[in-house]
Amino acid sequence: MAQAGGVPSPGAAPDQSYVFKLVLLGSGSVGKSSLALRYVKNDFKSILPTVGCAFFTKVVDLGAVSLKFEIWDTAGQEKYHSICHLYFRGANAAVLVYDITRKDSFFKAQQWLKDLERECPPGEVVVMLVGNKTDLGEQREVTFQEGKEFAESKRLLFMEASAKLNQQVTEVFSAVAWELLRREERKEGRPQRGDAGLALSGAPAGPARCCAR
Repeated sequence: MAQAGGVPSPGAAPDQSYVFKLVLLGSGSVGKSSLALRYVKNDFKSILPTVGCAFFTKVVDLGAVSLKFEIWDTAGQEKYHSICHLYFRGANAAVLVYDITRKDSFFKAQQWLKDLERECPPGEVVVMLVGNKTDLGEQREVTFQEGKEFAESKRLLFMEASAKLNQQVTEVFSAVAWELLRREERKEGRPQRGDAGLALSGAPAGPARCCAR
């Protein structure tokens, strides 16, 4: 298995596997752990707030290439904020989550992005902004357009999702996976794959809501 950042390990077949560190960032109760649990185990249940950091792994099959995500689910509570930057180190990707029914969580996501940018040079980390809890659309405080415009202004990937209903969850992580793979191919000077890769697990139930770089 290749090391994080896509450097093949000795004796490994070249270009066959990669390991990437992905951090989940956002305020408490926006659904970070629920997104990770739904993606990794296809499960959803009420869970207690994350203490410190939780860890998941997931292998993604991208055809001729496999990719392993090491997913670090950081605590969103304010009392853990000062230590969460420790988990940024070595990250290849970040999924920045807010709750579409809480405007404050959207503003907090913007602060998390600033924190990430202080630790990682701009453009070094693939960042996906996710508006979670679309199943509560009647309580929406953040419009799709607001999320999309912020993502475009910062050159982020963007989707809305529902961990509860399993809508657009796989698509979120698949989009990140394909962007990471394209970056590795650019580094290695190989032909890049098209955006068709975003439909890795089939088309979403509703209209795709992704704003890619």
